[in-house]
Amino acid sequence: MSKKIRIGIIFGGQSTEHEVSIQSAKNVYEALDKAIYDPVLIGISKKGKWLTLDNKAFQQVAMKSYSALPDKVQSSHTLPQESLASEKLDVVFPVLHGMYGEDGTVQGLLKLMGIPFIGADVLGSAVGMDKDVMKRLLRDAGIPIVIFLVFQKKDEGKMSFTKVKKKLGLPFFVKPANAGSSIGVSKVSKESEFRQAINEAFKHDRKVLIEQGIPAREIECSVLGNDDKVASIPGEIIPTHEFYDYDAKYIDENGAHLVIPAELTNDQTRLIKELAIKACEVLCVDGMARVDFFLDRETGRIYLNEVNTIPGFTNISMYPKLWEASGVSYPQLIDKLIQLALERANK
Repeated sequence: MSKKIRIGIIFGGQSTEHEVSIQSAKNVYEALDKAIYDPVLIGISKKGKWLTLDNKAFQQVAMKSYSALPDKVQSSHTLPQESLASEKLDVVFPVLHGMYGEDGTVQGLLKLMGIPFIGADVLGSAVGMDKDVMKRLLRDAGIPIVIFLVFQKKDEGKMSFTKVKKKLGLPFFVKPANAGSSIGVSKVSKESEFRQAINEAFKHDRKVLIEQGIPAREIECSVLGNDDKVASIPGEIIPTHEFYDYDAKYIDENGAHLVIPAELTNDQTRLIKELAIKACEVLCVDGMARVDFFLDRETGRIYLNEVNTIPGFTNISMYPKLWEASGVSYPQLIDKLIQLALERANK
């Protein structure tokens, strides 16, 4: 009998997406074939404490819908980051959404330790996290994006609704440059909403992005692979909220309808898949990514919104759902991601 692959699943973290990460990790853990894989559950509390949990302790945390990991859990022990190598892991799946996990920090730690990991490398993770840098690179590569402005915290007092409106029109969206799951994002349709939106975005980052709002359909496409990337069939998100915010994604069970496959022409489907793969290549993103698009209802133009280097793996997450609709089951998807991580490490 061949030796089991020892896989570390790192979840939780210090970002605002901590609770979502726990639910993603739960799904990943359950999808693993325990005859092939020996999972090691590694949680990071919101205060940054690392813990290894046995299955019972993990289930106690994960069964509570969108709850946080406490600093102390029964049937667990503290694991200093520098002792991670002592777990003798063959590969790690950092199921960490947002800052301090999806932004290259954990990827750098794992790379220093020589531990293979799933998803984008350090550079791709960092670029994929910063929407400002990401969009500038996409724009320079000729990939269509909506018009945007960027402001630093030091510029907060100079930010003018009138000037932003003149440049972008109404409505526009205000968002932190480094955050995910639509956290800190506000839609601004009138001047009275502007200052509150700015204040909310600056709670989460020192750099804020303001984007032109367009009457768009929201299309998503999943990408898989290292050198030879492939794209899934696209799907559509139809929010029941004003836009696809955090509550619509994770809290309200009826917050959005998923249409898979999206109702697109053959040319639209082909272009979205091509742009998804090209964006990952431009941003140096390997392994996996969910690429989000806007399809303008009035002009029919397609714009790339953003690339997510560690997409959600919850029960309602689009990344695995799109692959399932493309013929790759959830367990098969996890197997493939592990193979891609080991393949990259062995080059």
